[in-house]
Amino acid sequence: MDLRNIFSFIPEVVKPEEKKVAFNVKLKWTLIILIAFFVLANISLFGLSNNALERFKYLAIILGTDFGSIISLGIGPIVMASIILQLLSGSGILNIDTTTSEGKKFFQGVQKLLVFFFIVFEALVYVMMQGLQAAPGFTHIVIFQLILGGLAIFYMDEVMSKWGFGSGVSMFIAAGVSWRMFTSAFQFINQQGKNCLVDFAGTPCPGKVFVLVQSIISKYPVEFLSALSAILATAAIFLVVVWAQSLKIEIPLSFGRIRGYGVKWPLSFFYASVIPVILTAALMANLQLFGGIIENAAAPCLAGDAEACTGMGKIASKLGFLGKFVDGQPVSGLAFWMGSTNILELFIRGGFLPKYLLQALTHVLFFMLFSTIFAVFWVKTSGMDARSQARKIASSGLQIAGFRQDERVLESILDRYIMPLTVMGGLAIGLLASITNLLGALVSGTAILLVIMIMFQFYQNIAQQHQMDMHPAMRKFMGG
Repeated sequence: MDLRNIFSFIPEVVKPEEKKVAFNVKLKWTLIILIAFFVLANISLFGLSNNALERFKYLAIILGTDFGSIISLGIGPIVMASIILQLLSGSGILNIDTTTSEGKKFFQGVQKLLVFFFIVFEALVYVMMQGLQAAPGFTHIVIFQLILGGLAIFYMDEVMSKWGFGSGVSMFIAAGVSWRMFTSAFQFINQQGKNCLVDFAGTPCPGKVFVLVQSIISKYPVEFLSALSAILATAAIFLVVVWAQSLKIEIPLSFGRIRGYGVKWPLSFFYASVIPVILTAALMANLQLFGGIIENAAAPCLAGDAEACTGMGKIASKLGFLGKFVDGQPVSGLAFWMGSTNILELFIRGGFLPKYLLQALTHVLFFMLFSTIFAVFWVKTSGMDARSQARKIASSGLQIAGFRQDERVLESILDRYIMPLTVMGGLAIGLLASITNLLGALVSGTAILLVIMIMFQFYQNIAQQHQMDMHPAMRKFMGG
């Protein structure tokens, strides 16, 4: 059967009839999807047994989700399908002409099939591998709920891309990170379920802002410094990232047939955007997650229990170099040295040891090295390299000002900037993310980078597309 016949059976969100959707319409649908996202994130999976969900916290940030909820899969299936298609297309293995309307429809159809496949596949993997452990007799029910949640996220993303302000994937990540940042600062319900605002003097608050106030009232200098350092570290990283985000190189271009008219082709300092640090953080999170699963499987063998020691346990016992874990956190091995510890907090509380300084160094080097590797890999395989950009510029009828209109000339000039920017941007973004992790900001370095870059992109898109049709007060706020 032709794939195009299958595509016709896939439900899709209807595109708006207008070429340009009004600002108020986009705002309405964006708010609807945002509210729906938070509602779904607070619906727990029915039939889920007790899980060590803390070990998923890094993946939860990257996947724009809340593990244990009905949308535990998050944007994972969408991202996986997009990355695979991007790599297949960029490497030339899959040749789809996306410049034609028919090619675009075929590409989108293949992408949808891949997303549906990964929704089912990831739901099965999470439950069968007991990442999200179902209670006895509830396995199929939990899998079914995960599939429903995955489909909901997919179609919410499609509504956002057609009727909202942009990518739903980006918005889900930004919303999840912003909520975590807000709760880290203003959480007033502690783990025991007690409201610290009711008994402000007697019940410790988890939110750093409330901890700051409580420590002043109760005269606890250590708690005060700990909370203040987290807030100041977050603010400082925000300012540095916003400044670095504005750094760019602008290459002057001109139209070959129209004299006196030119444009500037911007190349951002973070040329590969935040993709490298996402992939690095995901690698580290998966390393820790896999190490924890390996340790659990190998426990009977390491304890000398011959009856409980299975074949998988014996294999797992050979992978002890990944490390040992306590409450889901690595305390030794590769996972520990690649991970991070809040060294600022340790200094304040007097628990600093030389091994944590060495761990900080290996953590920074790990992030910088792999962020650079992933940056180069992403640029070369996603059509962002000098040759692809030169082809794109030439097809637009543009040329470098002062040079003849030749794709090879364009490529040679762009190559002077793109690869150095890729390497320097990868190193810088890895350094920023790792330092933020070590300083103990309200959320991880990856999360802060993500939310700033995503919100900056949303701001640019709204300011460029809706400068004239938004409310005057909103236009003034956007700098119009």
